[in-house]
Formats: sequence, structure tokens, C-alpha cells
Amino acid sequence: MPKIFLSPSTQEYNPYIDGGNEEYYMNLIADAMIPYLTASGIEYERNDPSKNVNSSVAQSNAGAFDFHLAIHSNASPAPNAGKVRGTQIYFYPNSSRSERAANIFLKNFKEIYPDPNLVKTVPTTTLAELVRTNAPAILIEVAYHDNKEDAQWIRDNIGLIAENLSRSTAEYLGVPFRQPTAERTGTVTTESTALNLRAQPSTESTILAKIPKGTQLPIVGSDGQWYLTRYSGLEGYVYGQYITFEN
Repeated sequence: MPKIFLSPSTQEYNPYIDGGNEEYYMNLIADAMIPYLTASGIEYERNDPSKNVNSSVAQSNAGAFDFHLAIHSNASPAPNAGKVRGTQIYFYPNSSRSERAANIFLKNFKEIYPDPNLVKTVPTTTLAELVRTNAPAILIEVAYHDNKEDAQWIRDNIGLIAENLSRSTAEYLGVPFRQPTAERTGTVTTESTALNLRAQPSTESTILAKIPKGTQLPIVGSDGQWYLTRYSGLEGYVYGQYITFEN
């Protein structure tokens, strides 16, 4: 399964115009992304909000990640404070994968931001989370938190932003984007043999584990006749014919 590093802002010192701060709201977006990532079969690790950008980079580089996503909101310097709106998606110009990711996020974010013309990609070689990370990375400034309209748009659309970022992440990674389902518990009901846990929803996919008959599993998503589940620290797909539910 692909694996990403989620890096919402650790900047609690950046206040929103009507209360709250950047760290708080960007972590709400990251929280809301988790069900979509899980349903889409994307593993994730997350930064420590009590630390800083250097710690986030070090944590990201300590793992084998396919993508690094930094999530921020923006503010304008004086004398334009509070007057600017829009979304900036920063990418590292020396990385074709970073640029490709930025263009995917640009295309999709234009669908939800109130003025699509204000959604831009920006090449930069100065941001640590783009230059110093081993994984291809982008940093998105979802809107301006010092602007009253933008700040309210963020507050009112946490779930929508999370879904959009998750959809773009799945598209970049080349995996199907799936809506989360209410988690249920299913029971393995094979006749005698164990049930295969596979990496993808296909009988041709790699077998990750064999699950004994009678095992209860959390069902966190679906893809046609396959269920996405977790077993013994692994996440993968089981064929739905061999799963039953009490109700």
C-alpha cells in the first residue's frame, strides 16, 4: 500500500482573524482526511503538533514515504493584511514528481475554492518541507486566515477540504479514491481454509496474511465485492463472499 506523511501546520502562534489559530484548523483538516485515506487504502503517518518544521522533516525522512503533504493557511504582510484571498500550492521545481502533484492538487482544489482563478501553483526552493524531504512534497496554503471571508470559508468547509485533499492524494498515488463507510464488524465464514488478506481488491494481488475462520474484522471500506479491513497490524482487502454481519 502507498504511504504518505501528513504534516499539518505546527504554528499555533498564527491567529485566525475571528479566533483560533493555524495549527488548530489545519489539524482539523488532517483529522478529517484520515477516513478517506483509510478507505482508499493509503497508509499514513503524521507529524507531532507540539514540535516544529525541522522535527516534521526529520520524522518524514525517517520513514519510507511515497508523498509528503504539508497543510497550512496563509497571512499577508502589512500593508495588505486581511486584503488578500486565494490558495497557493507550493512545489519544488527541481522535482518533476512534486510539480506533478501540485498540478493535480491545483486542478481539484479549483473545484471547491470560491474563486478558482485565485488557486495557483508556486515553485519555490526556500521551504524546508519541499527542499529537505526525501519524499516528493507539496505545501498547500488552503486560504488566508487573516482575511475574514477566507477564514470563515476554512471553518465552514473542513470536511470538504479534507475530502478534496484526499482525492488529490489518491490521484497522485494512482490508487482509486473511495468514500469511507461506517465501520462495521464482520466475521470470516470460510468453510475450512483461511481467508486471504490481499494488498489490492483482486485475486491476482499479493497475499498479505491468511485469516482464520471465525475471526472478527473491522470493515472500514469497500470496493465492489471486496472489503477493506485491518488484521494483525496489516491493512488490506478480503473477498466479501466470506464475510458475514450480524445485522
